[in-house]
Amino acid sequence: MVSAFLCKKGLNRWWLFTIEDEKGFLIVIGGAEDKYGETEILKNVVQTININNNGKLLILTTATEKPQEVGKEYKTVFERLGITNIEVLDINTRDDANSVNNADNIRNSSGIFFTGGDQLRITSIIGGTETFKALHDMQKKGGVIAGTSAGASVMSATMIVDGNSNDPARKCTLKMAPGLGLLKEAIIDQHFDQRGRIGRLLCGVAENPHMLGVGIDEDTAIKVYPDAHFEIIGTNAVTIIDGKSIKSSNVSELKPDEILAISNVTLHVLPKGYGFNITDRKVIRLH
Repeated sequence: MVSAFLCKKGLNRWWLFTIEDEKGFLIVIGGAEDKYGETEILKNVVQTININNNGKLLILTTATEKPQEVGKEYKTVFERLGITNIEVLDINTRDDANSVNNADNIRNSSGIFFTGGDQLRITSIIGGTETFKALHDMQKKGGVIAGTSAGASVMSATMIVDGNSNDPARKCTLKMAPGLGLLKEAIIDQHFDQRGRIGRLLCGVAENPHMLGVGIDEDTAIKVYPDAHFEIIGTNAVTIIDGKSIKSSNVSELKPDEILAISNVTLHVLPKGYGFNITDRKVIRLH
């Protein structure tokens, strides 16, 4: 028999949880987060890891081709914010990703932070390995997994790899691939407003209308709670595209350069102070 309990979350409502339901937090960052000023997002990462319990943070530099430089910078930032138990873990090959020591290190950590770089480096090196399994085990045990830029894109089960920015949405111009599957029912895009990526996210949702499109601006993040709602953190906004309401679109392999036609798509633009329930597809006003 599975034990159940009531837990109050930060939205003036009570949620019924079972032991099997408990999972960790995801903090998905749109890139270019503030590291030297107010550092609101990275402070939230630290608070969520809960350093009072001697939480261990692993910085995974798989995405970048400059792992020592990038790892050192984030280690310095997180040390300044109060975490003392930090290790930079450079998983650079699939042999590294299949290392039992690396996998155990991940399972025994309280937090993981994926740096930016190339999201395909992350999935091609980690996908299907012992490290991949360890990440999911760690999340299920209540760990915190955060990622910025490319480290944000890999959170979803289906991720955007490449597509036209600052261009009109065109059919079949989007390159997608499997992600790490830590965030279900969503497609993440990052550097969203700053790089004009609404067209490519619309294409992604048109091709996968059951998925939620989540475009995260720079210095902005979503904090995903175990009950499948998220709140917006940071200085800019999150654009949410809900494809379940779509009436029609012209997505097909015929005339792939044709302008995308899509009707009755639902779009929300939400700053800090708002949240979103992924299961119910509803906006939440937090304050």
